[in-house]
Amino acid sequence: MENSAEDYRIQSFDLDTQRLLKTALKDPSLVNLEKVSNIIVDQSLKDPVFSKEAGRICYTIVQAEAKQSNGNVFRRHLLNRLQQEFKEREEMRARSLQEWVCYVTFICNIFDYLKVNNMPMVALVHPVYDCLMRLAKPDALMNEDEVDCLVVQLHRIGEQLEKADNQRMNDLFFLLRDGFLLQEGLSSMARLLLLEILEFRAGGWMLSSTAHKQWCVSLLTW
Repeated sequence: MENSAEDYRIQSFDLDTQRLLKTALKDPSLVNLEKVSNIIVDQSLKDPVFSKEAGRICYTIVQAEAKQSNGNVFRRHLLNRLQQEFKEREEMRARSLQEWVCYVTFICNIFDYLKVNNMPMVALVHPVYDCLMRLAKPDALMNEDEVDCLVVQLHRIGEQLEKADNQRMNDLFFLLRDGFLLQEGLSSMARLLLLEILEFRAGGWMLSSTAHKQWCVSLLTW
């Protein structure tokens, strides 16, 4: 069954943009795919809900283009735009924490959805790690939105990332462990989130039933 426009959350766009995106989803050859990629990235950077959904839209367009012409024009434009934003990530974070969190959510979403021969795209492994490492720095750990983003993304793609580069995952969790144990001034929720993700990875990227119950109780009593 085909996904509707609502499934892709494109109903928030103006009518012309909705038509453009709907055409891209079904027949990518009829539209300017660079324009489409910019529309998707721009919206992802300002809309926290859309940034979580955009990977599915990009996946559908990539699949449609590959099936239609064995092309990768859309993917190339998308990766180029992600690279441009990545180079300016510190300026982005200084300008708007929400935009920064949306960017991390979006690039992790793309990492999760877009595969080459059923494997994560190598070109995204280190940029994704760099973003997550930034979220693990002391100043970011002081912000619950950044901690929450970090934990959500590790739940989603942590196991895939670890398979792609185990050493960088070890480095990331050294930072998280130090932050949890040594950093002063963390909020109770930030500590709770960090503890949960430390236990999640220690359990092989899953929580035991006992740990899950304890986590639920902790949230209820927080």
